[in-house]
Amino acid sequence: MAEVIYLAEGEDHPAFAEDERWITIDASNDGKFYGTGASWKSSGEWVGYCSLCEDDASLEKALAAAQQWAAKYKVNKIWAQLKPWD
Repeated sequence: MAEVIYLAEGEDHPAFAEDERWITIDASNDGKFYGTGASWKSSGEWVGYCSLCEDDASLEKALAAAQQWAAKYKVNKIWAQLKPWD
C-alpha cells in the first residue's frame, strides 16, 4: 500500500524526475478531488493516471482509486492536497 503524504495548506508536492513513479491528489474549488500520476508497465511502457472530480467526489474515493492504481503500477507515495489553492 502506498504511503499517503498529506500536504499542509499552501504546500506543493515535490518536483518529480522523469523516471519517478508518482500520484498526486488535488482538491478542487467545488469540494471534490482529482488525481494525476505517472508510472511504467512491466514492459517499460509509460502509463498515466488521471481521475475526474465527478468520480472522486470525496477524499476517501480519491484515495481509494489512487491506492488501487498505485498498487497496480508500483507507486510508493501519494501526495494529497486537502484544500484548493486560492
